[in-house]
Amino acid sequence: MRPTVHDIAAAAGVSLATVDRVLNQRPGVRQVTREKVETAIRELGYVRDVAAANLAKGRTYPLVFILPASDNSFMHGLNAEIRQAIVRSSAERTDIRTIEVPAFDPAALVAVLEGLSREKPCGIALVATDAPEVRAAVDRLVRERFPIVTLVSDLTGSLRHHYAGVDNIAAGRTAARLLGRFLGPRKGEIAVLAGSMLVRDHRERLEGFTAVMAEEFPDLAILPVLEGRDDPEVAHRLVADALGNAGIIGVYSLGAGNRGLIRALKEKAVDRVLTVIAHELTVHTRAALIDNTIDAILNQDAGHEVRSAIRVLKAKADGLAVIEAQERIRLDIFLKDNLP
Repeated sequence: MRPTVHDIAAAAGVSLATVDRVLNQRPGVRQVTREKVETAIRELGYVRDVAAANLAKGRTYPLVFILPASDNSFMHGLNAEIRQAIVRSSAERTDIRTIEVPAFDPAALVAVLEGLSREKPCGIALVATDAPEVRAAVDRLVRERFPIVTLVSDLTGSLRHHYAGVDNIAAGRTAARLLGRFLGPRKGEIAVLAGSMLVRDHRERLEGFTAVMAEEFPDLAILPVLEGRDDPEVAHRLVADALGNAGIIGVYSLGAGNRGLIRALKEKAVDRVLTVIAHELTVHTRAALIDNTIDAILNQDAGHEVRSAIRVLKAKADGLAVIEAQERIRLDIFLKDNLP
């Protein structure tokens, strides 16, 4: 049987109230008594069930999610998953709120992070803009003992505790292999639509994509990246202009401006065959898969990312270990034939 606080009290010759003070690091215990209790804890091999203790005390975890204010379907879906988590708050003992900041704006993100340092939430999850000032702000918060999780887009090189998202280099490599295999022996040019090179997930997807294309599909030339800022209107304009180039035979959309992409494809590519790979399964990309406007979708499970971020933040707030295998976010590949 696992040792209990009653066993500790008996071994140390003290009251249960004294054991409770020592376990919770409260004052009012003489040093010699504290040492007796700590010795009994070590000798008995007592491991405290922090989650159970917090449940008994009715502890609530105030958590903050920082998201970009963006009119794209993936972020709408991520917001919806957070709202579902808020619905579960009473059962999960969380108090969750979201803060939106302008997309791809490091200064605005830093201002929010600095404001949160005064509010003292139990944990912060953020979609990171990869900039030195953001990294510095995250590092300051971690040094002040704030649990930090990056969501969807990482902040490599920072002190953040965990990243809840897919391996984006692997995602880009997968997209390149699919596109190259689908195109077969054809030669031509590939248009790439991104949101912004300010976010690491887009840079890493591009890195993985270009590496495989150069290694294995040298007859396919990658054109300069179109940065649509994950805005459907900007994406539509950029893609429509690019499709005036008759040499384009494939498109890789590595960001989230897919509504604009789909509209441009339907308007400008009706008289030729294009192979198109995009990210994130939404109502719009699902329809585009079904009608053959898009050939394959690489998807990350936004609900899993939100649940993972919450689990990790609660564990870090309690000083508990994270189960890495449980928190791994997989990359799904969807064709029209295997849609869920």
